[in-house]
Amino acid sequence: MSDLKSMYRAMSEDPFPEDLTIRLGDQELVFRKRTWTIGGERKGLRYGENPDQPAALYELADGGLTLGGVSFRGPGQGLVSALTEEHMLQAGKHPGKTNLTDVDNGLNILQYLTAKPAAVILKHNNPCGAAWTEEGLATALTRAFESDRIAAFGGAVVVNRALDEATAKIIDSAYFEVVAAPDYAPAALETLKRKKSLRILKIPGIAQLPKLVGEPFLDLKSLMDGGIVVQLSFRNRILKPGDFLPARADKDGSTFLARTPSAQEAEDLIFAWAVEAGVTSNSVIFARNGATVAIGTGEQDRVGCVELTIHKSYTKYADLLAFREQGLSLYQLKEKAQQDEESAKILSDIERRTAEARGGLAGSVLVSDGFFPFRDGVDVALAQGITAIAQPGGSIRDHEVIEAVNQAKPQVAMVFTGQRSFKH
Repeated sequence: MSDLKSMYRAMSEDPFPEDLTIRLGDQELVFRKRTWTIGGERKGLRYGENPDQPAALYELADGGLTLGGVSFRGPGQGLVSALTEEHMLQAGKHPGKTNLTDVDNGLNILQYLTAKPAAVILKHNNPCGAAWTEEGLATALTRAFESDRIAAFGGAVVVNRALDEATAKIIDSAYFEVVAAPDYAPAALETLKRKKSLRILKIPGIAQLPKLVGEPFLDLKSLMDGGIVVQLSFRNRILKPGDFLPARADKDGSTFLARTPSAQEAEDLIFAWAVEAGVTSNSVIFARNGATVAIGTGEQDRVGCVELTIHKSYTKYADLLAFREQGLSLYQLKEKAQQDEESAKILSDIERRTAEARGGLAGSVLVSDGFFPFRDGVDVALAQGITAIAQPGGSIRDHEVIEAVNQAKPQVAMVFTGQRSFKH
């Protein structure tokens, strides 16, 4: 077993060159490989997605790109790719790909959430909890963590404000592998460094995230046959409530219109749509009061995604009650309940309260990265007491989906984004 564990600590030999040049017509992008001296050893990435996959990180160092009249992000705007030893306040060992891509996707989300202190917790390159609030970073992180305490275990924390001591204590109270922030208060850094295995990254460029919004980068997708799909990166067009489109559909001479969201509903939809930019498709997000309630990722059908996300929300809600009140995870409590009558009563009460609260979904809003091809997914969500929906629109059954929210008691709001937010 010790030999198996050692593969996660070992460095994979890196055969990649120091320079990488991409030429598109007569335009060139020149990249430099990023390496770090840690523990007296100068190396790049420890390994790729898995320990037996050598990998390298490259930073855009020179050149520029304009296609179709659109200018791409250029040199000098690096964030994760620009990390040096100076930014690794505590490294432990050379980073692997997944550590850095989790942080990168956190920044992908946070670029749209710069107006307030915000925190995102990521695992396997998907957010498991996110929140923003004027109440400060510690509150945001607490709400993000409580969105999915189970999935947050061993995750990466990414925040958009200088990390203070109160926020550091929250991180110290649980197990995380990576934390990234634009800066750290001295007391916060002292607290975080108590855990020697925690990677602490300082990324000053987080403060410049608003400047990157709307400016694409070259997005490359490799095929298993060695081919490459080249695309402009996703650009979120929904940055304020006025960017939403009215949910309207015309069918057989009739016009179907949905209720307009309230100010609070619109703000939660803006927030959830920003988080959606970092979620693997097919996905939906439930959110309330600036925090995710449940995030559904990577499903093949939309109604199934909604159903599984609801199931997740019930599980996470019950787990949070069990942890707060009994100091046990939901699974530990269930195990104990098999042998102990009092624990069985406690579990039954938690399950009853979870059902009454509908897993925390009542009063939340829902966003979907793709349109609803049928009203079934919407009907399933409506049964949980949601109040507003944002989705791309464009289905031939949009009129049925609008009918669904209009028939709800009380009537549920809906808006269209006018863009899809798939991420594969």
